[in-house]
Amino acid sequence: MRLFAAVEIPQEVVDRLDRLISKWRPLADLRWSRAGNLHITTKFIGEWPQERLEEMIACLRRIPMRDPIPVAVRGLGWFPHERSPRVFWAGVEAPPSLHELAAATVLACENLGIAAEKRPFLPHLTLARIDPGSRLEKLREAIAALDTRDFGNFRADRFFLYESKLRPGGSVYTKLAEFAA
Repeated sequence: MRLFAAVEIPQEVVDRLDRLISKWRPLADLRWSRAGNLHITTKFIGEWPQERLEEMIACLRRIPMRDPIPVAVRGLGWFPHERSPRVFWAGVEAPPSLHELAAATVLACENLGIAAEKRPFLPHLTLARIDPGSRLEKLREAIAALDTRDFGNFRADRFFLYESKLRPGGSVYTKLAEFAA
C-alpha cells in the first residue's frame, strides 16, 4: 500500500480553491488536483506492507501532542521554478510548529526504516501537475488578474495517515488513521 501523512484542509478553504480550479481548468491542459484531495503532506511514506500497517499507526500515534497550528493558505507558485514548472501550488504559511510536526513525522518513519526526504519541508497544496511543454499563458494571465491570493485560515489540530491508490483518472486517497496534532 502507498501511504502518506498529511494535514487535512477544511471544506471552506477547499471550496474557495475548487472554484478557482474550475475557472482555470479550461485555460491549461494540466493534471488538476481534485478538490477532495487537497492536503498538506507532512511525510510521503511510499510503499508500505499491509501487514505492518498497525505498526505504522502505532508509531505515528506516539508523536507528541501539540497546540492547534494556525495555518494560512496564501499565494500561488510553481515548483521547481516558474520558467519550467512541474507543479502549480497554493502556498501555506504556518509557524514553526507545522515544521516540527513534519519533522516528528519524518523521525517516526525513520524509526521504522523509512528514509528521510533529501528536500526540505515546503508546505503547500498541489493544485496541478504540469507536463513538459504545457501552454500556461492563459493561466498566468488569469492568475495575474486575481484580486486576492488569500484563500483562508484555519487551525490544524490533527493529522491523518492516508492510503493513495493510483487510478487512471487520478489518485484516490483514503483516510486510514487520525492523530491529534
